[in-house]
Amino acid sequence: MTNFWGRLSARERGLVLLTALVLLGFIAKYAIVTPFFERREWVKNQLDSLPQLLQKNLRYLAHKETVFGSLEGARAQLKMQEPKLLTGDTPSVSASDLQETVQAMASREGTQVITTRVLNPEPAGSFSKIGIQLEIGGQIHQIVSLIRGIETASKLLVIDEINMRSLFRPIGLPQPQGAPQAVPQVAAQNLRISLTVAGFARTKGSASAKENQDQPQAGT
Repeated sequence: MTNFWGRLSARERGLVLLTALVLLGFIAKYAIVTPFFERREWVKNQLDSLPQLLQKNLRYLAHKETVFGSLEGARAQLKMQEPKLLTGDTPSVSASDLQETVQAMASREGTQVITTRVLNPEPAGSFSKIGIQLEIGGQIHQIVSLIRGIETASKLLVIDEINMRSLFRPIGLPQPQGAPQAVPQVAAQNLRISLTVAGFARTKGSASAKENQDQPQAGT
């Protein structure tokens, strides 16, 4: 390196030094100066946002009692809805409870449950939505009473889907092939519906968590 530097002329040495200074300047700019200014701008933005964040926290603290009151009210309403949930520790048991409830309503209204199919449960937060699909036959006023009974049941039930098909045929119109002939129970029916009814059950994990939360803590 010493021999190389000694062979350079004064002009060449000046160019080498100038090039080295330029390179050092670029390195200093991108490795030190630019990060420094970016950091300073970030700190400035953070300091500018602190008063707004402080005001937001102060507004939250001012409404803390209202927020806690609303939370307690929501918990009380949820607790009031507990008896309206389907029973059972598993979706299959809850679906059985739903089937028994709807079939009891159908029998009470004089309608006939032709088929029943259990649908796959759907997660709904800390609950499970349990649904069944039924095909029911009966007269118009019986079907109306059944639907009204489901919507006003003691359990929290919802009707997701309903399809109706009339069985009434004017006098003189030929019956379709394959239709039952002279069956008294079917003859009394003039409406057939496909009905999807759903209820809600607390999931097993959330139920365990609720029990642990309701248990008194040791030492309190």
